[in-house]
Amino acid sequence: METRKIYIETYGCQMNLADTELLIGLLKPHGYEPTQTAAQADVILLNTCAIREHAEERVLRRLGELVHHKVRRPGVRLGLTGCMAQHHRERLLDKAPFLDLVLGPDAYRNLPSLLVQEDTDEPLVSVRLDRDETYADITPVYGEGIRAWVTVMRGCDKFCTFCIVPYVRGRERSVPLTALLHQVQELVAQGYQEVVYLGQTVNAYRDGDHDFADLLHKTAAIEGIERIRFTSPHPADMSERVIDTMATCPKVAPYLHLPLQSGSNSVLERMERGYTVEQYATLVDRLRAAIPGLALSTDIIVGFPGEEEGDFRATYDFMNTMRYDSAFMFKYSAREGTKAYKWDETISEEEKGRRLQEIIRLQERLSAEINQHTIGQTVEVLVEGPAKRQENWLAGKNGQFKTVVFPGNGAAPGTCVPVQVVSATAHTLIGKL
Repeated sequence: METRKIYIETYGCQMNLADTELLIGLLKPHGYEPTQTAAQADVILLNTCAIREHAEERVLRRLGELVHHKVRRPGVRLGLTGCMAQHHRERLLDKAPFLDLVLGPDAYRNLPSLLVQEDTDEPLVSVRLDRDETYADITPVYGEGIRAWVTVMRGCDKFCTFCIVPYVRGRERSVPLTALLHQVQELVAQGYQEVVYLGQTVNAYRDGDHDFADLLHKTAAIEGIERIRFTSPHPADMSERVIDTMATCPKVAPYLHLPLQSGSNSVLERMERGYTVEQYATLVDRLRAAIPGLALSTDIIVGFPGEEEGDFRATYDFMNTMRYDSAFMFKYSAREGTKAYKWDETISEEEKGRRLQEIIRLQERLSAEINQHTIGQTVEVLVEGPAKRQENWLAGKNGQFKTVVFPGNGAAPGTCVPVQVVSATAHTLIGKL
């Protein structure tokens, strides 16, 4: 079989990165090998996200840069896959008529057959959503490192008014439990020590009578896995069984990313998030009581249509009360196709920017204060490799998923070492063995 080279650039969240590994795994049996250079590739793909408008603009600019490979080497196939392909399939071909392939997230199986089609005068488009597709039988080709990202479910049933995901990734469906456990066993055999379970609403996972707590328990029983994490759970689906599993399974890391989006009940109601601020706070209290040392991160959107100054102040105050370890914070970005897209924007971009900068400053202060409290503690660090900035230093994550850097003395990637924290910033713990 003739070997061909494939180059993939990934945009967006960890789900997109996991899909890229899936695409490579799907193409590898057909004679395709990944390359790190577009100039060497026979097939160039951009695997995309549709969550934010800025990402789409970047992708279109990048496509314009990559088209010269087709000009210089006419046999090169240039394609777009993922959420953006699903979301803007018609408009894409107007803006990028040089595309050869446009594939949505449920159409990846079609890629090998599309690539062998010789009549390429017209772009090949496959964007049909499939309520049964989980790719459970496809083995991804994972990247280097000690951590593997494993997709346990696809799609979303929540339909928050700001979010395009249910429209571009379809409805919720879960990968069979036995397939996931087999995949984790293979990862252990390949040397991975940490697994991160992925899903748009990962704690809504269900396979027959098995729920997400069962998946965590059974994964923890696999010898060789040191840590288990997951992202992103939905607050409305955080069951007592999952909380109890986090509290009683030492391998399940004491770290949780729990999206809030807004600290105002009126905004949460317009977002159709399915919980109130009070219910969210009660959930956090239960989590922190059950899991000592729990690190908590979140998502925040400012500038949602109708968000008044009082709503923003409620979000600011709630963040200050919750004291998140970290947060992903964004200005609201209208997504065509969502319910909120039809609503009038009530906040200027300038005001959105002001609000965003205010909560970023707050979170930087909170993160720094929280990390300062770790000074003097000894934490267990799963070593990942060399630190980026300090020569001869190592970097890894502690159980709370915080980056720890320390002078190395031969500790190998994949090993757990005790590190005493001697100083800290808002983003990093600095320690010594």
